[in-house]
Amino acid sequence: MPTYQVMLSAVHELPEGNLVFLTDRQELYVRVRGGFRRVLVSGGGQRGTPAGAALPGLRGPCPSSPVVPSWQLHLVALNTPLSGGMRGIRGADFQCFQQARQVGLAGTFRAFLSSRLQDLYSIVRRADRAAIPIVNLRDEVLFNNWDALFTGSGAPLRTGARILSFDGRDVLRDVGWPQKSVWHGSDAKGRRLPESYCETWRTEDHAVTGQASSLASGKLLEQAASSCQQAFIVLCIENSFMTTTKK
Repeated sequence: MPTYQVMLSAVHELPEGNLVFLTDRQELYVRVRGGFRRVLVSGGGQRGTPAGAALPGLRGPCPSSPVVPSWQLHLVALNTPLSGGMRGIRGADFQCFQQARQVGLAGTFRAFLSSRLQDLYSIVRRADRAAIPIVNLRDEVLFNNWDALFTGSGAPLRTGARILSFDGRDVLRDVGWPQKSVWHGSDAKGRRLPESYCETWRTEDHAVTGQASSLASGKLLEQAASSCQQAFIVLCIENSFMTTTKK
């Protein structure tokens, strides 16, 4: 069974404090509320991680080693493509929230979209925009920080970067997303484009347009107006770094 599917079936079964050992990566995790965190067993600089790669394995009492928080923000795709009719930004945000919780991610996730009262750039908290890396579900770095997306260059992805869905699929390679474009509704600086965000993401009318970017171009903020009838990738961004696990 694939590693990710094993994790999905086990995340809600393991009680808090149980250990999980990934034999393929030689890493130890502890089950915490909301997912898994990597355990610092020697040296420094270990990061915490969500439940995106844990295998049920070695189990035992909660270790005395500290659990290190996740100094990163996750950028993850919804599990299915969507047309421009998403029931507004709240509808898209709710799907991000719901799917994040289903896989044990405890952070707050928001749709990677501009809308009537929201610039894309403003979604991440100001204090977390400059220093925290943007990573995928496997903690692979996509961008050095949030600000790096909005320099006006179209947010080019790193060579070989993978954008994963909440259920662990690579959206660039999986047939579940026939069209490899991402909705965003923004200009290259992350500012809303009122004439190009599918009437605040409430319509799939073929005559109305929304701003999107083709991942084939290697960019997240390429400027291409597309019919709102199209079903494209919708991304979710963890909008603030959580310094502690909520009780």
